[in-house]
Amino acid sequence: MKIKTEINSKYSEIELHICHNEINDEVKNISSELHMMYDKSFIGTDERGNRLVLRPGEIVAFYSEGQRVIALGEKERYIISSKLYELEEELIKTYFMRISKSEIVNIRKIRSLDMSISGTIRIIMKNGHETYVSRRNVSKLKERLKAERMALKA
Repeated sequence: MKIKTEINSKYSEIELHICHNEINDEVKNISSELHMMYDKSFIGTDERGNRLVLRPGEIVAFYSEGQRVIALGEKERYIISSKLYELEEELIKTYFMRISKSEIVNIRKIRSLDMSISGTIRIIMKNGHETYVSRRNVSKLKERLKAERMALKA
């Protein structure tokens, strides 16, 4: 892989170009990671009151807790001002998916699925967070995971 930096006054903002002679897994992964890192960001407040910029790729899940929306990172929780429905609209074309009325998860952060409970799925995230898919979203999750697997094979 070659990385080239070009400084020129014709650019008013940073542009990233991925060039190759074919679309392969490496190209897809690089493109996907760049989109996750730079397309969206959120302002979160940690438990000490510090305000931080959060990138979607750093987030494991968003969930409601009382009247607040929490962004769950790998190790910390952050309070954000967005509503879950707003997050769902913003993240619809990324690796996030609404799994219940109160939670949106990053499907790339899923470690395992437990389907032993009749009619629902328990999700264990890579950071150890456990959650459940509502019955109405089970088939949507299965379809989404199947589509992701097929996209990775293409």
